[in-house]
Amino acid sequence: MFLLLLEKRQQMPKIPSLALIPLYLWLYFGDDYVPTRQAVKALRTWLKDGMRNKRVAREAARGMLQQLDHSLASDTARNRLLRLLTDVGYTGRFDQEELVEAARAVFEPASVFAGTGLVRAAGHPDVAVTVEGFLTYTEAMCTAIRRVRDGGLDTALFDRVRLVHRRTKPDYLARHHEYAAADSGAFAAAFAAPMLDDVVNDCGRELLTIVGFEVLSAEGHLGHVV
Repeated sequence: MFLLLLEKRQQMPKIPSLALIPLYLWLYFGDDYVPTRQAVKALRTWLKDGMRNKRVAREAARGMLQQLDHSLASDTARNRLLRLLTDVGYTGRFDQEELVEAARAVFEPASVFAGTGLVRAAGHPDVAVTVEGFLTYTEAMCTAIRRVRDGGLDTALFDRVRLVHRRTKPDYLARHHEYAAADSGAFAAAFAAPMLDDVVNDCGRELLTIVGFEVLSAEGHLGHVV
């Protein structure tokens, strides 16, 4: 593990990225490589250090904006949503009404959707992007951020998160070509075949997402975000 960390340090000098290595080993190789308690600490380190970096939050916000963008959305709407998403990534909090309004202005611009009663769903039907789905995902991420940041992520929950990941990830990988073929542009790029570095770099986000959904489900809040 030390040699792997040393190699990654040369490629990714920031500590938040290095914290992903033990997460990757724990997730894909098990407790013999990294115990769950150490994986919890690694997730907290990755999250805490990443949230102190507004540039990282802005880059993540740009990625989300690309997923939600409509070609006829205004630059004003895009800039507003980018600002709000950056704040979400940096603080772990958001105003639901404000974010819904901003997301709709980009994803379903009034020049196209006003008065039609239509609701946009982009991408493959099984993984379609909608405003409601985006808000649920955002709430899950913020819930996970609070749980991890405040020390409320215990080993039992994190072990359950790993089981969920191991159960769902293979099906996703088996179908990612199908998902990519259903659309183009940002959606197709989101389902590109992952390289090893992608798998490592995505560990934190994927685990954090599952933590959020598990907590929301346990609290009976899933499906009641919007």
